[in-house]
Amino acid sequence: MLTSDQAPATDPDTPAEAPRLVQTLGLFSATAIVIGSMIGSGIYIVDADIARGVDSPALYLGAWLVTAVMTLIGALSYGELAAMMPRAGGQYVYLRESLGPLWGFLFGWTLFLVIQTGTIAAVCVAFGKFLGVFFPSVSTTHWLWHIAHVPAWRVGPMVLGNMEIGVNTANLAGIAVAVFLAIANIFGVKLGALIQNIFTSAKALSLAALIALAFTVGVHATAWQANFGAGLGQFWRGAGWRSLHAVQVGIGGPTAWVNLLVILAVVQVGSLFSADAWNNVTFTAGEIKNPRRNLPLSLILGTGFVLAVYFFVSLGYMLVLPLHGAPHGATAMARGIQYASEDRVATAVLGQIFHSGGAMLMAAAILISTFGCANGMTLAGARVFYAMSRDGLFFKAVGRLHPQYKTPVAGLLVQGAWTVLLCVSGTYSQLLDYIIFAELVFYILTISCLFVLRVRRPDAQRPYKALGYPVLPALYIVMAAWICIVLLRYKPQYTWPGLVLVLLGIPVYLLWSRGSARNVNPAAGRSSEGPW
Repeated sequence: MLTSDQAPATDPDTPAEAPRLVQTLGLFSATAIVIGSMIGSGIYIVDADIARGVDSPALYLGAWLVTAVMTLIGALSYGELAAMMPRAGGQYVYLRESLGPLWGFLFGWTLFLVIQTGTIAAVCVAFGKFLGVFFPSVSTTHWLWHIAHVPAWRVGPMVLGNMEIGVNTANLAGIAVAVFLAIANIFGVKLGALIQNIFTSAKALSLAALIALAFTVGVHATAWQANFGAGLGQFWRGAGWRSLHAVQVGIGGPTAWVNLLVILAVVQVGSLFSADAWNNVTFTAGEIKNPRRNLPLSLILGTGFVLAVYFFVSLGYMLVLPLHGAPHGATAMARGIQYASEDRVATAVLGQIFHSGGAMLMAAAILISTFGCANGMTLAGARVFYAMSRDGLFFKAVGRLHPQYKTPVAGLLVQGAWTVLLCVSGTYSQLLDYIIFAELVFYILTISCLFVLRVRRPDAQRPYKALGYPVLPALYIVMAAWICIVLLRYKPQYTWPGLVLVLLGIPVYLLWSRGSARNVNPAAGRSSEGPW
């Protein structure tokens, strides 16, 4: 079985004695990377914003169904690309091979700048915030070194700034987690996979417990009547084709009234973000055993499991709390899902079930979840930068492996250093908002690679072919394009900044590729040494 480091077409100039990636990850570990990277803190928080947006129990669950359909189609489509090109770098390689090195670089550039490092920073700081439930001195307001406050300013449709820069006890805890995981993953992919397997199993069990509690002892008559009463009339309220929903255009803009197709697209910002990072396992293709079989399987099994869990968790929330609530309600029941304290719906649900100790239980579950998520993304992300370096499009040292552990040491350290900077700068949450639109664009481009390669390389080996091709991949592209169009119109703060970040990569690519000793040949997939 060929991998990126074994296939002559990938790197023909690598000396035979040079360290190579080692295939040590089995199907369980690969699936654990999918599950662990997807489940972070989103499922515990974003439901409140979705509920406020749709204001309808049916559309609230419908938002998760849309996300499930899109993500499963994406996973089925990526499965063909992963089986066809089981190389380290995954999505970067698919874009490079199909559309050219510029598109691969723009994906890797955006991944490094914010998608991967920003997400790791966000979940690490979330770890610090919830650690504060057990240790009150760990807080975002407990500053150890406050450097500056950057006020907000508007540039066209973009609102920038409005952030605190410095080190507080919460982001210090996050920094400690980011540094620990970067170093731990240096000592072999087996250690990183072991950490991932343990924490993924723990978070899966905690979510299963949350579902079991919500569907049994948590069911509340008030919530049932509010969400499903009147012969399901309450459930379908506001979900008709003629129903209109309020959307604020941009930040501080006018209110627009839109139909259900538009509102479902708008609220996908939260649900798609919660279900994101399923593609991370493709980055580690060079270290997966029998990747032509295990990569597609891990994508399908992992995304299927997480999306089913997300749907049942969200349904469970509705069995415990009413969807509708008052912003300043005195109890969790009065505030409902829409206005759960600080949007922490899961905490409100456990608090309703146990009345005391619920916050502690939920905080413990989120600590496990965020730690496992950060580990999976740390392990996977460095492999993309390794592949970019092999093509002469990233720092030269990042393309070298540790002689003993066969891991991209420099890639892990550079990724970790940028993550720490984002933790300190306070920009990570804003950058993540900005990049959601760009992520969708890259998903559209990558799935379009299926069509490109079916035409250009009809005789290429395809151990797995995308289920439902060409209908399902085309459906994904249509759905994702619709969401992008809607976000451009109604949520410009999520779109234009993302486009700017991506486009900034074009001059960087031109400078970097010009300085390379030789250019990448996308047809042959040849690697090239960069200037560094």
